[in-house]
Amino acid sequence: MPARTPLYDWHVAHGARMVDFAGWDMPIQYTTIIQEHQTVRNAAGLFDISHMGRLSFNGADALALIQHVYTNNAATMKDGQVRYGLVCNEQGGVRDDVLVYRWPDQWEMVVNASNRTKIVDWLARHRGSQKVEMIDRTVATCMIAVQGPQALAKCRDLTPADPAQLRYYFAMPTTYRGQPCVVSRTGYTGEDGVEYIVPADQGVAMWEELIGKGASACGLGARDTLRLEAAMPLYGHELGEDFDPLQAGLNWAVKLDKGDFIGRDAILRRKDDPKLRRRVGLELAGKRLAREGSIVLNEGKEIGRVTSGTFGPTVNKAIAMAYLEQGQTKPGTTVAVDVRGKSESARVVPLPFYQRPRQ
Repeated sequence: MPARTPLYDWHVAHGARMVDFAGWDMPIQYTTIIQEHQTVRNAAGLFDISHMGRLSFNGADALALIQHVYTNNAATMKDGQVRYGLVCNEQGGVRDDVLVYRWPDQWEMVVNASNRTKIVDWLARHRGSQKVEMIDRTVATCMIAVQGPQALAKCRDLTPADPAQLRYYFAMPTTYRGQPCVVSRTGYTGEDGVEYIVPADQGVAMWEELIGKGASACGLGARDTLRLEAAMPLYGHELGEDFDPLQAGLNWAVKLDKGDFIGRDAILRRKDDPKLRRRVGLELAGKRLAREGSIVLNEGKEIGRVTSGTFGPTVNKAIAMAYLEQGQTKPGTTVAVDVRGKSESARVVPLPFYQRPRQ
């Protein structure tokens, strides 16, 4: 039986269509995916992301453990900073993409729901005799995302700390109704926004208060179309143990000069391998949608495969991300995509497909 977030009963009571996602019962949509997508692009959408894994680390060797398993450089982070990076295997393949939070007295890591057990085991395996206490806080907490151009306004006065005072990818501890709360200016939609972590028994109260402030409940369907327009990779699609971070275009999240970490030597070896495919954006000429696994061809020869595809409601086009042979990745390159046995013309375009207007 799938696990349930603290907001499960609320979702069901308010008509959400529920699906099993990474072992959790999650809302895929309340109204329509396009309507919820446009709500986030134009106003403020509310997402239950409590299925994401939340781990905390204490002890003298906490930083050393994180540095050993993490491609980015946690040592240069400031207190309250949040930083994206990857956890790789010894061959350079991606085991997960994660967010690391630095606090004065501890560290936190948010991992993908589908990889939580795998990453907890991986960290325990590589901890060895280091002085690190790792606590899995996933079940004890609720995580809520508010995303969109009106997100900061909807979150005003929710907690004593105003998230509008945060810089992007920073977090701060605060309280909600007298209980500990973490607020971060982060997200996965391409919009500005806020993510909260509160005790599990506070989740419904916070969710309903945000609904009362005018944020609209959204499901994972819109979250997927939003992240795809913003070209944010999804584990199991653009990321996996068969791809290294450089293939995925995540060079900026890999600090090869920070010292040794798991996968570093393999990533260095793979760095200039011309046979390795690279992630690109595709814009299809027609309305038919490329889906995961669709073959990409040039002059009848397979040159890659689609990892994610959809209709982009904001850009009003059929879009996809794919891994292509390196000689075919230049923007403007024309290719064909096999969409259910029929050839659909497409061209390589720069990523992201959508970028929010800067204030």
